[in-house]
Amino acid sequence: MSNDTATEPEQTPVPATPAKESGSGLPNWAVQGLVSLSAIVLALVVGAILIIIGDEDVQAAAGYFGAAPLDTVEAALTAVGEAYKALFLGAVGGVDQIAESLTQATPLICGGLAVSLAFRAGLFNIGAQGQLIIGAILAGYVGFAWNLPPGLHLLVAIIAGLIGGALWGGVVGVLKARTGAHEVIVTIMLNYVAIYLLQWLLTTTAFKRPGRDDPISPIVKPDAQFPQFGDTRLHGGFLLALLAAVFVWWLLNRSTVGFELRAVGANADASRTAGMSVGRAYVIAMVIAGALAGLAGSQQVLGTDLPLTDGVAATIGFDAITVALLGRGTPLGTVLAGLLFGALNAGGLQMQLQTQTPLTLTTVLQAVIVLFVAAPALVRSIFRFLPKERGTGPVLAKGWNG
Repeated sequence: MSNDTATEPEQTPVPATPAKESGSGLPNWAVQGLVSLSAIVLALVVGAILIIIGDEDVQAAAGYFGAAPLDTVEAALTAVGEAYKALFLGAVGGVDQIAESLTQATPLICGGLAVSLAFRAGLFNIGAQGQLIIGAILAGYVGFAWNLPPGLHLLVAIIAGLIGGALWGGVVGVLKARTGAHEVIVTIMLNYVAIYLLQWLLTTTAFKRPGRDDPISPIVKPDAQFPQFGDTRLHGGFLLALLAAVFVWWLLNRSTVGFELRAVGANADASRTAGMSVGRAYVIAMVIAGALAGLAGSQQVLGTDLPLTDGVAATIGFDAITVALLGRGTPLGTVLAGLLFGALNAGGLQMQLQTQTPLTLTTVLQAVIVLFVAAPALVRSIFRFLPKERGTGPVLAKGWNG
C-alpha cells in the first residue's frame, strides 16, 4: 500500500550572522585598536633607534665595536632602558605624576573631540587652535574682569569660553554651507586671525595687567578658577573633559542630530536626496566642534595658566588633530589618545631631566604613531598577524573633494 502523502523535508534553521566586521571574526573597533597598539609599538621602536643614535655612550662604544661589540649593545640597551624608564615613571610613577599626565591630557581630549566630531560630519577642522584661543579670550576676560558670586563666576566663564569657540567654529560652518568655502582654508586663516587678535588685545587697557609692559592679563580671580585636586595641578576641568566625551558619544550614537551628522559625513549627496539639510549639518557640526575647542581654552586659562598670555594655546589645537586621528574619530578613542599624549608630554619632561634625552623625542613619538595609524596597510605588512577591517568603520573627513 503506497503512501501518497509527501513529507516535507525539515528546514535547518539558518543561524543569525554575528555582528562582526572583520574577516577574523573581530569587530572593526577591535581591529582598529590592534592597529593603533601596533603603531604605538612601532613608534617606540623608532624612538629607541633615535635614542641609540644620539647617545654619547653608544657612540663612544661604537668606536671600538670590532674589538668589543657587546659593549655597544650594552650601551644601547642601557640608553633605551633608562630613557623609557624615566618616560614611564614621569608619566605614571606616582600620584603627582599621574595627576600631571591627566592635566596635560585635559585640553587635548576636548580639542581632540572638536576635531573628531567634525571628522564624523566629513569636515577637517584644522581650526581648533583658533577656536581654543577665542574661547580662552572670553573665558579669561570674564574670569579676571567680572565680579560674580562664587560658583556662578566659574560657570559663566566656562559658558563664555564655549560661546567664543562656538562662534569661531560657526563662522566656518556658515561659510561652508552658504558659499562652499573649504573648511581647511577657512580654519587655517581664522587660526591666524585669532592669534593676532589675542596679541593685540593683550596690548589694550582692558586686557593688559596694570604695571606690566609685557603681554599678560590680570590673574583670573579665585572664584572663576577650576577647583584643584590636592596639591597637584589637576583641576575640575578634567571631569568636564570626560563629560564632554560622553556628550559627544550620546550626540553621535543616540540623537537624531548625530545620525544626520554621520549620514552627511558618509555621503552628503545621498543625505541630501533623503531630505537632510547638508548645510545645516555642517553648521551644527562646526558650532559644536568650536564649543568643544573653546572648552579646552577655558580649561587652560581657568585651570592651568590663570593669566591670559599669547602662549595660552601652545600647540594644543594642532596636537588635537593627531589625538583625533589616533582615536579614529571616536569619543572613547579620542579620550584614550588624549591620555596617551598627556602621559608622553608629562613623562617627556622627566625623561629630559634624568637622561638628557631631548624633549622633542616625545613629539617624534607622537608624529610616528599618527603616521602608522594613518597607514594601516603598512602596519599590517610589518605585523602580518593583524586582521583586516571590513566595512566603512568610522567616517573621517573626505579631503579636498568632499
